[in-house]
Amino acid sequence: MARTKEFDPDAALQSALELFWERGYEATSMADLVEHLGIGRASIYATYGNKRDLYMKALDRYGEAMNPLLTRELSQPGPALPAVRAVVRRFAEEAADEARRTIGCLVTNTAAELAPHDTAAARRVELSWEHAETLLHSALVRAQAQGELPEDRDPRALARMLLVLMQGLRVTGKASSDPARVRDAAEQALTLLD
Repeated sequence: MARTKEFDPDAALQSALELFWERGYEATSMADLVEHLGIGRASIYATYGNKRDLYMKALDRYGEAMNPLLTRELSQPGPALPAVRAVVRRFAEEAADEARRTIGCLVTNTAAELAPHDTAAARRVELSWEHAETLLHSALVRAQAQGELPEDRDPRALARMLLVLMQGLRVTGKASSDPARVRDAAEQALTLLD
């Protein structure tokens, strides 16, 4: 007769996500995971695979939580440009917030730490960025159709610029103690939408 799990795999995955998000992949050891999750190494391996497998599952979980938020923000009916501006400003505020800025964004952290040498990580980062770019592009196309964005603007190029800006805000926010740096950059970029 098979033993039942003595822990909640979903809660443990969330706990692993939080630890990886706070420390990064390399700085989190299996011993750290065992201690933080409160479950044995064998249970971690049996449930999630190795550390890298667990990280990828945590990264997927992060995307499942964050993607719907961005979708909601950028897919509201009505004027689209205020929603785009609000998203960029939210990214800037999160990057400037003392409590959040040091952990940044798990996707951005993964892009910097793992994507250059891990194809699975790079693929997940790219999918996340494609999702955000598509949402931004759709919102900007709507804004242009509704007369909010000048006809001479390229919604695809603007969406890509905003995506790169938003990721850059996350990176800069992690290292900069000057919140005005990310806020000013966001506001300057938003003038391109006028």
